[in-house]
Amino acid sequence: MTANTSRNRPAEEDGSAELLSGTARDLPPGRHQFHKERLMAQIHDLQQAEHTAAAPMRERRRRLLRPAIALPLTAVALAAAVVVGLTRSDDGNGVRDYSPALTTTIGAASSKGVPQLLDQISLAAARSSSSRPDVEPGQYIYIKSESADSYVSNTDSGTSLAGHPLHTRQTWMSPDGTKGWLIDPAVNKSPEGETLSLPDEQGNTPKPSLNGPSYDYLTKLTTDPDKLLAKIYAETKGQGNSPDQEAFSTIGDLLVESYPPAELYPALFKAAEKIPGVVVVDDATDAAGRHGVAVARLDETSGERDEWIFDSKSHVFLGVRTVQVRKDSEDGALIPPGTILFTNAILERTVVDGIRQTPSAKS
Repeated sequence: MTANTSRNRPAEEDGSAELLSGTARDLPPGRHQFHKERLMAQIHDLQQAEHTAAAPMRERRRRLLRPAIALPLTAVALAAAVVVGLTRSDDGNGVRDYSPALTTTIGAASSKGVPQLLDQISLAAARSSSSRPDVEPGQYIYIKSESADSYVSNTDSGTSLAGHPLHTRQTWMSPDGTKGWLIDPAVNKSPEGETLSLPDEQGNTPKPSLNGPSYDYLTKLTTDPDKLLAKIYAETKGQGNSPDQEAFSTIGDLLVESYPPAELYPALFKAAEKIPGVVVVDDATDAAGRHGVAVARLDETSGERDEWIFDSKSHVFLGVRTVQVRKDSEDGALIPPGTILFTNAILERTVVDGIRQTPSAKS
């Protein structure tokens, strides 16, 4: 996988474009396109290629998760903070757009208490990861999540802001990143899902990197926060709207669809503490409707704020979201402040013994 230096807008989508099936290896165009697991990285490239002809799109790596479609968005899903409209259009493949997009009240942010909160989160991460099993050859990292997003839709009838409703996503990935499976109604035509195993259709087997790490790759990263952050800055140089925002986004990517080893997990938060501009948002809601406190950073160029959401008491990681908090000069009124550009909730993250095996089916 090649690092995407133009992390497109999470969502400028061509309404006539077909969602790529096959081995869905590219994340939807987006600045946060995790490139995270190889899986995420590839899902990104695919989708991005699909929409290259669209108007200039800003990067959004986190959009690796292709929010889905076919499932109706419920009040339980995003709680009262999120609103989703009922207008739909079908692209001929069973994929529906919902409008208007997701919205929320913008939470107040403060730089006060950031070091203390991240210290508490680091301690919680150390406790939780100490009981995590290592991933052995032949096993798979299983992650179940819920996500939804908003995007700018370009069709023959014009440009509008639309949204993909909440959906369940399941991924399986081998520790070396070469074998995997994806079940996601947003990218899979079959409810059974599809393979993410390498090499891809072009015969390529990308090397793991920060933008597309495997578990084995993560085990080799330094756990010294200063050295880790220096590596992140060095390897993401020239990407994103600013070095600091890109560093924050890269760490955020690693929190979602990857499985940071026990020693690395708390080091990520200690590294984040050293990034300028990090703030605390006292109340934020993940895609499952769970309220928590968020560690966040505003992208001054795009006006988007990335939020990592944690349980207010246990400080366990819940999920992420990106909220438009300032008017977007590029898209004007299309993406007003309060728009939820992406929301995600991690429901399960564990190790299983076989591809497509779920924790409840473990022997």
